[in-house]
Amino acid sequence: MTTPTSRRRPRTVTLRAAALLAAVALPLTACGAGGPAAGAQDQDPAAAKIPTTDVVSGIPKDPSAAKLLPAAVRSRGTLALASSVGAPPGATYLPDGRTVAGQDIDFADAVAKVLGVRLTREVAGFEAILPALDSGKYDLGTGNFGVTDERRKAIDFVTYINDGQGFAVRDDSPLKKVTSLRQLCGLTVATGAGTTFEATLEDHRKDCTAAGKKPYDVKTYAEQGALWISLQQGRSDVVMSTINGLRYAVRQQPGLRFLNEFQRLDVGFAFKKGSPLTAAVQAAVNRLKKDGRYDRILKKWGTSPSAIKTSQISPPELGR
Repeated sequence: MTTPTSRRRPRTVTLRAAALLAAVALPLTACGAGGPAAGAQDQDPAAAKIPTTDVVSGIPKDPSAAKLLPAAVRSRGTLALASSVGAPPGATYLPDGRTVAGQDIDFADAVAKVLGVRLTREVAGFEAILPALDSGKYDLGTGNFGVTDERRKAIDFVTYINDGQGFAVRDDSPLKKVTSLRQLCGLTVATGAGTTFEATLEDHRKDCTAAGKKPYDVKTYAEQGALWISLQQGRSDVVMSTINGLRYAVRQQPGLRFLNEFQRLDVGFAFKKGSPLTAAVQAAVNRLKKDGRYDRILKKWGTSPSAIKTSQISPPELGR
């Protein structure tokens, strides 16, 4: 189990390049494409109780949505999907170490049902997914990809939930609510390696110095289990991660509490820029909302506050 802790300064990122580590919204996974994450269930305390209720079977095909698919896709009847598997509720492994489950998994499967196609799913590290979309290896990707203005320059998105940045601490922490990163000055902050959280934290460390305070220390982890252990054992003071991921994790681990939301962000399926698939997938998500299946998926994963009113194609970044 690797737990890199060296700090990294943010770099200029282009989404067509392979250096996408700082542009994605979930921590790196420890698995290779298509393979199981060895020991992932044992290492991540937050993955202890994973719901397995079937909320996808029986979803009927919607001819009007399917009609929006390119003729070639309708003919072959399949879509190539890359899924980043990191931690619940987004996507994780069941105890068998091979079967993937999560909110992202259910939404992708449900969309495929509405469109009347079969998914050929391949598990991939999220740092590889966006460049692979551009190359045409995959038709679409999931990985809790937040929709940002920077990413929209090179990637198209179809939104399906709303998530964002937040914090979690131990019950004995004096922190009540973080409204400015300056409140973290002098503390040790744990986050996922190569994430937007790491980039945000590194970019604002100088704010502490400017305020005459000791900068916070950023510890990065490639695996969720190691990140939470660092907080439980007092090697970190606070965790910065996705709102949904934090809320899910603290429900599974006594002695921890979700602190607060920091910034909201739409999350979407990712596509190659200009992909002809976006209209069909958008119609499928909106169909799921209309027939109630959308709410059932959110309820299963305890993420009902992340519901969106309607699916959009590459909307502007929230708050911009």
